[in-house]
Amino acid sequence: MANPKVGFISLGCPKALVDSERILTQLKLDGYDVTPSYADAEVVVVNTCGFLDSAKQESLDAIGEAMAENGRVIVTGCMGGEEGLIRDTHPGVLAVTGAHQYEEVVSAVHDSVAPPTDHNPYTDLLPPQGVKLTPRHYAYLKISEGCNHSCSFCIIPDLRGKLVSRPVGEVLDEAERLVKSGVRELLVISQDTSAYGVDIKYRTGFWQGKPVKSRMLELCEALGDMDAWVRLHYVYPYPHVDNVIPLMAEGKILPYLDIPFQHSSPSVLKAMKRPGDQIKTLGRIQRWREMCPELTLRSTFITGFPGETEDDFKHLLDWLQEAQLDRVGCFKYEAVEGAPANALPNPVPEEVKQERWERLMETQQAISTARLAKKVGSTIEVLVDEVDEEGAVARSWADAPDIDGNVYLNGECDLQPGDKLTVLVEHADEYDLWASPLASS
Repeated sequence: MANPKVGFISLGCPKALVDSERILTQLKLDGYDVTPSYADAEVVVVNTCGFLDSAKQESLDAIGEAMAENGRVIVTGCMGGEEGLIRDTHPGVLAVTGAHQYEEVVSAVHDSVAPPTDHNPYTDLLPPQGVKLTPRHYAYLKISEGCNHSCSFCIIPDLRGKLVSRPVGEVLDEAERLVKSGVRELLVISQDTSAYGVDIKYRTGFWQGKPVKSRMLELCEALGDMDAWVRLHYVYPYPHVDNVIPLMAEGKILPYLDIPFQHSSPSVLKAMKRPGDQIKTLGRIQRWREMCPELTLRSTFITGFPGETEDDFKHLLDWLQEAQLDRVGCFKYEAVEGAPANALPNPVPEEVKQERWERLMETQQAISTARLAKKVGSTIEVLVDEVDEEGAVARSWADAPDIDGNVYLNGECDLQPGDKLTVLVEHADEYDLWASPLASS
């Protein structure tokens, strides 16, 4: 008999994507097949996002579509904590579970569609890396769950709990399996990567018979010995991050840091309950670049936070000019149900949020254009993501998938996704580069 088929919709951030991969791996181990078709699925799982109200609406819409097209739907993920809202909107859903409740999701699938009785997990094997939802040549490596911060605009600790670090040996075992399977780039993710190990007091674990501390530096040192790019995301600028920069200068891990600064104005940061002193941070950025001139810095900011004045916003623009960040994303402040920031006085009108967003992006576009122009004439290593009849689309160390720029190799149609090669940069615009190959690597 054919294996029962499960449809799967994964919404939200890379951390949720990793949750989806884990759920799908277990379902495959239990003998289920995954199908991209509503019509073929005997049940559909929707992994939701609940970070912003707009994301919640997207999740509700996705649940509604699955209900209309299939009718047998299980809901999980960050929005799962709002079961009442989900069931009020879609009363026919079969089950609702919360974020990273893997066993509960799988159990709900079992209850809805019984697993095959003739499945033998010892002969029907999965690859060691499990089911991956990313292209074969890169993968997200989640090192912890939850967050110990209490940012006033965020409900992540309510959705995903306090910080829980994975055992370092388990993380490194997963990384090794991924690299052996052909992964050429490991993207390290968590809610707060630089806090890794704080909850377990940097407990010493073991990997390949050697002691390794559950701490960001030691984790990066071990990952740097693997034959893959290692990219750090969601890093808070704690002082001990300084210790990782030499690893970047040595080429052990990519010279790339994704740091969510969110703002620069002291009064706005205080209202946000964000850690860090942005004046001191400017000095640290300068020192980092002195240690590792190739360092790429990406960040995200919020415009229109309650109480943000024009002076606060100008402070942010001036800070950006001085910081000269390479990659910047910006969000207009959006109230999230349950977030303490909702009670703050002096909300910023929507039209002002929009106008400030446009000014910030215009400022950063000029910075990015100038920084990328300096790369013209240089040689860089790139990793190929896609190839079509027009050529190849690749990324350099400065470009994380889906959020940063690309390096276009026009006319290079004989390459394959996952190829690494050295290229000469010939042209740049505000976000992307164009280049031609020099040699394979």
